Amino acid sequence: MRIEGEPLGFVFAFANAALFAVYIVVAHKAARSDAGGIDGLAMAMVAASVVVLPIGGVQAVPALADPVALVAGIGVGISSSVIPYVCDQIAMARLGRSTYALMVSLLPATATVTGLVVLRQVPGPAEMAGVGLVIAGVAVHRGER
Repeated sequence: MRIEGEPLGFVFAFANAALFAVYIVVAHKAARSDAGGIDGLAMAMVAASVVVLPIGGVQAVPALADPVALVAGIGVGISSSVIPYVCDQIAMARLGRSTYALMVSLLPATATVTGLVVLRQVPGPAEMAGVGLVIAGVAVHRGER
């Protein structure tokens, strides 16, 4: 077996992993702070909107005149950002950082099951080995002491 890919793809993959680790640490601190939590999340989303608006605002103008596109955009925003991040904040406020990170590591396993049931995508041996390694990691996790 030979693993190959674009070097830039590996750079982006490792950058994604590092940034996700930073997200877990920062969001966990925000969830547990007096000024953080869901209110802090709302402020962060407004700030992100202000930063992104000049970049993509002009391209979004035609969608503002199309009610179907506008409703679809709002639905996608709520489904892909608001609900997951609010659930993250609620979970982070109640769980330890390592426990939360461990629960998030189960996402590939749940995605595999969802793909199998909903999309009828049968994972290959490499994918199943990856899911097995995640399950093994969960099995040996001892939590915070």
